[in-house]
Amino acid sequence: MFGLLGTAVNVVTVLIGSGIGIIFNKKIPKRLTDSLFKALGLATIFIGVSGCLCGHSAILIIVSLILGTLIGELLNLDKRINTLGSFLEKKIDKNNPESKLAQGFVSASILFCIGSMTIVGCLNAGLKGDLSVLFAKSALDLCSSMIFASTMGVGVMFAAGFVLVYQGLLTVLAVVISPYLSALVIDEMSCVGYIVIIGLGITMISNVKLKLTNMVPSMFMPIALVPLGAWIVELLPFLK
Repeated sequence: MFGLLGTAVNVVTVLIGSGIGIIFNKKIPKRLTDSLFKALGLATIFIGVSGCLCGHSAILIIVSLILGTLIGELLNLDKRINTLGSFLEKKIDKNNPESKLAQGFVSASILFCIGSMTIVGCLNAGLKGDLSVLFAKSALDLCSSMIFASTMGVGVMFAAGFVLVYQGLLTVLAVVISPYLSALVIDEMSCVGYIVIIGLGITMISNVKLKLTNMVPSMFMPIALVPLGAWIVELLPFLK
C-alpha cells in the first residue's frame, strides 16, 4: 500500500536520528545530559501547550480524558508497554544499573505518535496517497529522536517499532474511520493528545509519575463524543 510509505520513511528517520543521538550520548557528561533532559522536558510542555489550544469544548476534553483513562486503566496499557520496555532493557542493557531504556522507549513512543500531524498525516496517506504531512513529521522526528536519544539512550530507537505499528494501523484504518473524522473531531482529538504530551513533559522535569499510556485511549473518545454532543444539542435546543 502506497500510503504506508510515509510511515516507513518516518521509522527510518527515527532510527537514523536515534543512532546519531546514541553516539553523542556516550560523549556527553552525565551532568550535562541531565540538564539537557530537563530542558527537553520544558520544550515538550511548550509543544503540548501550543498544540492543545486547538480544542473547542472544555467539557468534551474533560469527558474524553476521564473515559479514555478509565479504558486505559481497565486494559492496563501502561503496565503492558512498560513491561515491554523493561524486557528490552533486561535483554539489551542489563549490565547498566542507570539504564533509561524503558523510560526512553515509552516517552519517545508517546511523543512520536500523539498529535495532529500523526492523525492528519495517516489520514491523508491512507485516503489520498498524500505523504507530505508524514514527510514533514519525519523531519521533525529526526531532530527530536537525536535530542531524546542523546539523553535517554537506545530506548528511543526501539520507539521506531511503536511508530511502525501505530501509524501503520492508523493509515490502514483511515478508510474505515474517515467518515467520523470531521475537522472538529480532529481538533478535539489533537487537543486531548497534546494534553497527554504536557503530562509527558511534567514527568521529565519532576518526580511525578503519570501513567500516560493509560491516557492514550482518551485521544479517540472525541470520535464518539462529538457526534453524541451534536445529537444532544439537537434534542435539547436550549443548550445551544
